[in-house]
Amino acid sequence: MIWTRLAASLLAFLLLAALAVHWRAGARERAAMASYPPEGRIVDAQGRKVHAVVRGRGPDLILIHGSSGNTRDFTHSFVDRLTDRYRVIVFDRPGLGYSDRLPKGAEGIHEQAAVLRAAALELGADRPVVLGHSYGAAVALAWALDAPDHAAAVVNVSGPSHPWAGPLPRLYQVNSSTLGAAVAVPLLTAFVGGARVREAVAEIFAPQPMPVGYADHIGAPLTLRREPLRANATHRAVLKDEITALAPRYAGFPVPLEIVHGDADTTVSAKIHAERMVADTGQARLTVLPGVGHMPHHTNPDDVIAAIDRAARRAGLAAD
Repeated sequence: MIWTRLAASLLAFLLLAALAVHWRAGARERAAMASYPPEGRIVDAQGRKVHAVVRGRGPDLILIHGSSGNTRDFTHSFVDRLTDRYRVIVFDRPGLGYSDRLPKGAEGIHEQAAVLRAAALELGADRPVVLGHSYGAAVALAWALDAPDHAAAVVNVSGPSHPWAGPLPRLYQVNSSTLGAAVAVPLLTAFVGGARVREAVAEIFAPQPMPVGYADHIGAPLTLRREPLRANATHRAVLKDEITALAPRYAGFPVPLEIVHGDADTTVSAKIHAERMVADTGQARLTVLPGVGHMPHHTNPDDVIAAIDRAARRAGLAAD
């Protein structure tokens, strides 16, 4: 009898603790969305809501952010440098920011590219230059390979393109598992503080400093919501297998390809990815940035913009 009572008490405690964690997580999510509302418009694409920021005039340029990101990575300062000669469309990838998550088992780079491509068509962008940063570059590559008639060119900024050694980082292993998604993710949402987020963001910029105001603008609390954490972990969990399957298709890459990569990038290696992409495609143009880390669109924006302009010219688009 005493063991039954103890078990019942323990179960009641665990249920109360779980309710408290989810209540705190929900409160933090509501606060994040109030502090960082959508910057753009919601587009219906294949029955899913996609958040898009549209600014400027000229040839269409799509910007796709990396892991754990959202439109605010680009709107901090980068977009404003482009709107004088491009119509810039910045998307939240599915499951992140304010875009709907895709169905379980169909959340990879090809499915994301298809939904974003449909959203671009809804906005009248049928043949844009597609720029992807980091994970977003893999989505951009899939976009062009799957639907070359709907991509004028691709700009790959610090993106993965080839298989790499090593296991999936532990955080993604946990958060993409059934138990981790149910237990670990709500704990992260409820208790991870702003200081830890700023530290993690600063590590991504290294060896360059994080731009002034970036951490406040990016809306890191948005990425700490439960569903974006789960979606991001699921995306990363399958990425290596998707890249492994994608790489044999690079020969004869169907549209002009520009690559910008820092040689001090410790997140995505230029040697493993960018240099091999040049060899495999036979037409990619690589800009290597000495001493630059993973975020050249912030630390070296002129070099990235020059690559965009080259891509547009190679595609026969007139960017004034």
